[in-house]
Amino acid sequence: MSGQGKTVCVTGGSGFIASWLVKLLLQRGYIVRASVRDPFDLKKTEHLLALDGAKERLHLFKGNLLEEGSFDSMVDGCDGVFHTASPCFVTTSNPQVELIDPALKGTLNVLGSCAKNPSVKRVVLTSSVAAVAFNGRPQAPEVVIDESWFSDPEFCKQNELWYVLSKTLAEDAAWKFTKEKGIDMVTINPALVIGPLLQPTLNTSAAAILILINGSQTFPNSTFGWVNVKDVANAHIQAFEIPSANGRYCLVESVAHYSELVKMLQELFPAFQLPEKCADDKPFMPTYQVSKERAKSLGIELIPLKQSIKETVESLTEKKLFT
Repeated sequence: MSGQGKTVCVTGGSGFIASWLVKLLLQRGYIVRASVRDPFDLKKTEHLLALDGAKERLHLFKGNLLEEGSFDSMVDGCDGVFHTASPCFVTTSNPQVELIDPALKGTLNVLGSCAKNPSVKRVVLTSSVAAVAFNGRPQAPEVVIDESWFSDPEFCKQNELWYVLSKTLAEDAAWKFTKEKGIDMVTINPALVIGPLLQPTLNTSAAAILILINGSQTFPNSTFGWVNVKDVANAHIQAFEIPSANGRYCLVESVAHYSELVKMLQELFPAFQLPEKCADDKPFMPTYQVSKERAKSLGIELIPLKQSIKETVESLTEKKLFT
C-alpha cells in the first residue's frame, strides 16, 4: 500500500487509461481526486464509484480543459498529478477546436495549476508514441524507435495527422513549461492501447479490434504498436513512485500489421467471421521496432499482444459492445 496517506489527482478520470489508473491507485491506498466533465453524470462515473476503495478515497471534480484555473482547487494539496485528459479520435472536421486546443491548452492549464501548488512532487503526463515516431524518418523492420525521437509538427500538418499533431504540440509545450517552472515531469508514451474496458462506452483504440470482429470484409493496411492498458496504468504509477524515473518512456509490447491481428484472432476465436483481405492492393505497411529498455527500467513486464487481444474481445463481449 505505497500510496497510504498520499493524495493524487487524475485528469480525465472516466477515460479508458485513466479508469484503470484510478483503480490501481485506489488499490495502492492513495486518496484519488479525479476530474470528469460532469460528476453527476452516472453513465460516465458509475464504474469509478463502484471501484474498491472509491467510497472512502475517491473524490470527483468537475474539470474543463479550456478554462484557466479550472484545476486549481483539485490540484491544491496533491502529492502528484496524472494528466491523462486529452481527446483521442482520428477523424475530425475541425482539428484545431476538437483536438489541438483541448490537448495543448488543457495540458498548459493543468500544469499551470501544478505550478501554483508546491505540494506537487511530480507530474506524470500521458503522451503517446504519436509524439515520438512521426517525423518522416523511414520506418522498416530493422529501424528501432526510442525516446530520443520526436515527431515533427510540419510533417504532421502536411500529412493531416491531426491527432498526432495534438499530442506532439502538447508534449513539446509541457517540456518547455515544466523546465521553465522547475516542475518534475515524466511522460508515458504508449502506442495503441487495448485490453479490458472498465468504462461502459467504446473507446477509439478498442474500436480498432472491434472493427475486425464485427463483420468487416477487409482489414486496414496499417501497422501500429500495441500495448495493454493495465501495463500503461501501472507504468504511470511506477513513473510517479520511482524517485529516479525521468524523461520519456515508450510503451510498446509489439508492432504489428492488422493482418497479424487477424491471424491471432483466428487462433483465439476460430468461430469468428474475420476479414480475409486487405482494404487495398498496396504492399503491407512495414513493421518497425520500438525500444523497451526504458519501460523495463520501470519494472514493467509487458503483457503479450495475443493476451491483450483476447482480453479486449472478452471485455467487448461482456460490455455488450460486441455480440
